[in-house]
Amino acid sequence: MTMTLLPHEKPIAEMQQTLQKLKEQNKQSPLLSKEDLVKMELRLEALKIAVYSQLKAWDRIAICRHPQRPHAIDYIQHIAEEFVEIFGDRTFQDDHAIITGFAKIEGQKFLIVAQEKGKDTEGRLYRNFGMAHPEGYRKAMRCMRLAAKFQIPVLSLIDTPGAYPGLTAEERGQGWAIARNLWEMARLPTPILVILIGEGCSGGALGIGVGDCIGMMEHSYYSVISPEGCSSILWKDPGKSAIAAEALKMHVEDLLEMGIVDQMIAEPLGGAHFDPAVVYQNVKSFIKERWDLLKTIPTHLLLENRYQKFRKIGKFETL
Repeated sequence: MTMTLLPHEKPIAEMQQTLQKLKEQNKQSPLLSKEDLVKMELRLEALKIAVYSQLKAWDRIAICRHPQRPHAIDYIQHIAEEFVEIFGDRTFQDDHAIITGFAKIEGQKFLIVAQEKGKDTEGRLYRNFGMAHPEGYRKAMRCMRLAAKFQIPVLSLIDTPGAYPGLTAEERGQGWAIARNLWEMARLPTPILVILIGEGCSGGALGIGVGDCIGMMEHSYYSVISPEGCSSILWKDPGKSAIAAEALKMHVEDLLEMGIVDQMIAEPLGGAHFDPAVVYQNVKSFIKERWDLLKTIPTHLLLENRYQKFRKIGKFETL
């Protein structure tokens, strides 16, 4: 599969192509010494470090939305030894934007709740671009209740541009479904691990995002609104999305400082799509490390800590 180039990656690609041509020419008629080629490779590595160390917020949004970035279904396939999917909300229909099921990771049983966007046109339409309807949130909660009943921890993988905003979703109670999930997840008597693997927008993300520990991939983002939506509202101009992305403070460094997320999960240089195997291992390590801690906490204390965690988000000023 040909790698899709992002705007900030073009200088790197040009240097890579030049180096590759020189290597091929050198095989036919050696003009450059091995030392010269090594120096060029070192310059290429230095360029990569320089480019990726100076990324702006909007560049990181592009990495987060990269078409080859691993999706929820990829994580499930690569971190779980077993997975049995559960379908339907027992009220309306199955929502393909949310995947639920029981899995075994490193020998430990988990209930996985994940948002899936789809990879190609057919898949994106099938998954509704990762935008869940009310029945998706009801399905997620039905399965989380089942996990709590059998004392199985929950693993939530977030990747959505937001809950589906269409008329059909509103008619079926979108706001109520999300609010119900927030309320029930806050007091669900089993540990909940949350990982932001891609986009985390608005109530669509928070609807499966209340947990005891929140991990965040290095180039994912978490925000009350997308940069495009923010710029349309504040400046009436979608072209100011890059400015909105900076102002929203939606990346992991800012969110760690504000206490909204608990840990950054590292990605390879340039993003998760460059070496997914490394990312899967990092996610596995995060899950094992955090589960080893959470399983030692009594349920009553776990619930109190979860409540206080979200209660403390935000700052209040007295006038």
